[in-house]
Amino acid sequence: MFQFVSLIVIIALAGLDQFIKYSVTNYIETHGTKDFLFGLFRLTYVKNTGAAFSSFSGNTVILSAVTSVIIVACLIYLMMRKSHSIIADISLILVISGGIGNMIDRVSNGFVVDFIEPLFVNFAVFNVADCFITVGAFMLAGYELFSGLKKSKSASGNGRGDEDAR
Repeated sequence: MFQFVSLIVIIALAGLDQFIKYSVTNYIETHGTKDFLFGLFRLTYVKNTGAAFSSFSGNTVILSAVTSVIIVACLIYLMMRKSHSIIADISLILVISGGIGNMIDRVSNGFVVDFIEPLFVNFAVFNVADCFITVGAFMLAGYELFSGLKKSKSASGNGRGDEDAR
């Protein structure tokens, strides 16, 4: 049951990403750029042939291959885990969903549609899938770090060290 629900959520989030990209692209084509969220962001259509911050631009095939491997690895890890942590599961679902959303763009367009431009800081234009990937990756890293610390602390006698074992 868990795997089925996870797959439905992944499909829904990747679909949401594609719907937003489609809607924004059509809006910008007819209305031009538009500031939103109290002028902190602007809808700006960008064709990104690279990865984060346009790195590896023009390497769509290589980026697609790497993305595919990461998606498959995350799916296997998500589906094969014996114990489930809601934080780790949500993290993996976000990374997979974002990866699929951007992969759809790369395969169908030859580029990823980016459209969220922060105006309060000089930063790259990004999209919803990028947000999923970033939030998921940071959540997973934090989870792994803190669960590792927790295991280390419990293995050393609740953090007391060897001198208290006497």
